[in-house]
Amino acid sequence: MHASCASTRPSTTCAIPHTHQVEGSGIRARQCRHIWYQDNLRHLGCRPLCQDPIPLVPIIGTFNAKLNNTEFDAVGGRTSLFDQELTEHLYVPAHEKVTLTALDELELGLCSAPGGVNLPARKIKRSDQTQSTRGKGTNTRFIHDILPETQPANSLLVVEVFTPAGHWSSYPPHKHCVDNIPVESVLEETYYHRVNPPQGFAFQRVYTDDRSIDETMAVENGDCVKVPEGYHPVGAAHGYDSYYLNVMAGPKRVWHFKNDPEHEWMIS
Repeated sequence: MHASCASTRPSTTCAIPHTHQVEGSGIRARQCRHIWYQDNLRHLGCRPLCQDPIPLVPIIGTFNAKLNNTEFDAVGGRTSLFDQELTEHLYVPAHEKVTLTALDELELGLCSAPGGVNLPARKIKRSDQTQSTRGKGTNTRFIHDILPETQPANSLLVVEVFTPAGHWSSYPPHKHCVDNIPVESVLEETYYHRVNPPQGFAFQRVYTDDRSIDETMAVENGDCVKVPEGYHPVGAAHGYDSYYLNVMAGPKRVWHFKNDPEHEWMIS
């Protein structure tokens, strides 16, 4: 599995923010996932983006894209992430040469994983996405499904999650690392975290039933967490709203999760 975060500004060199790698026995060789964000990007030259299909997810900002003879104008449009507005995205096929031009300040996520069929390029419109609310009380969070299993993609599932300050998400703790459909499916996962205000932090724990993995991380604005297996709850600190871009992929493009039985009582 590979995932990276990089921030590039005009006339500066590339810097890599903190990435949390959780070691495990999962199917890491299957994944080639990237979270790459750009500030004030004006032009990303014509080149193949990746050997795998890539959804381009503008966290904020708007861009034009030219793919061979096809052009997509004004993709995105969100100016404030924590207003929780839907925005547009672009699905780019594998081996496609693309020229991107930012129309304003642009923070762009590139999400990829091998496998599946190679579909044509398309704009993922606001009307293609769904918004929902999960949980209750301090377990309430707000969901934007960008590429759920009901929408065509190669092997990826992509979702945005907004968690209010003092709330929990990916909670009760759940996992999806055993091939036992429909009880559970095998999906590796990455989290790209943003926090509002940006000096804040959240917490994420990744652990397995036998505790062969048991790590708790303080995640800050722009951090990435890679989850090869196990349960992976997120807690937003008091005073700081949490956002994460969630990218999942596995042998079968279905999301079936199993709650930690120690904590399932709270939803029964």
